[in-house]
Amino acid sequence: MEAVVFLFSLLDCCALIFLSVYFIITLSDLECDYINARSCCSKLNKWVIPELVGHTIVTVLMLVSLHWFIFLLNLPVATWNIYRNTQPGTVKVTHERSHDQAWFLPALFLHVSL
Repeated sequence: MEAVVFLFSLLDCCALIFLSVYFIITLSDLECDYINARSCCSKLNKWVIPELVGHTIVTVLMLVSLHWFIFLLNLPVATWNIYRNTQPGTVKVTHERSHDQAWFLPALFLHVSL
C-alpha cells in the first residue's frame, strides 16, 4: 500500500511542479509584454483550483497513511493555498487587480522551492 501512496504522490508532485513552471512562464510572458493581463489571468485562473486540490490530496494522503514528517512538510503550503483561495475576492485574479499583487511571484517561488 505504501508503494501506491508514494507513486501517486510522486505523480501528483510532478503535475504540481509542471503547473508551477507553467505559472512562472506565463507570468514572465506577461512581464515581457508577450501577452496582455486579461489573457494571462484567464490562462492562470483555470489552474488555481486543480493546484489546490492536488496539493491538498497529497497532504491528506500523507496524513491518512501516517507519514508524519512528509505531512508536516506539506502542511504549511497546503494551508497557505487553502487560505489564499478561500478568502473572499481572491479566488480569481483579475487583470484590474494583478498589478497590486506583488506578493504573488515571491509566494510562487517559495511554493516551487518547497
